[in-house]
Amino acid sequence: QVQLVESGGGLVQPGGSLRLSCSASGVTSSIYYMKWYRQAPGKEREFVAYIPRGVGPSTYADSVKGRFTISQDKAKNTVYLQMNSLKPEDTAVYYCYGRFSQNEYWGQGTQVTVSS
Repeated sequence: QVQLVESGGGLVQPGGSLRLSCSASGVTSSIYYMKWYRQAPGKEREFVAYIPRGVGPSTYADSVKGRFTISQDKAKNTVYLQMNSLKPEDTAVYYCYGRFSQNEYWGQGTQVTVSS
């Protein structure tokens, strides 16, 4: 059974940085791509960033473009989200999503709070 576990969330001041990690365990099928989503209180879950397992560009939501960077370590089956110049409106629970050849999986989420 595949499990996605996020880490790296926390409280940060506006303008600060955080790096989220998403580690996949129990992987027995091919990974097609990974994504990060987020959900703020009272709002729907929204797409943040996408990275293909193979060749191809990463993509970002307009709201985070130029500030967030998604990357991966294929050997570790881990995806990262480097978040810079954080704003209060980035406050949300951040979820990792993985599309595998046999199924799709979500992580449990990690809280990011941007506040002074």
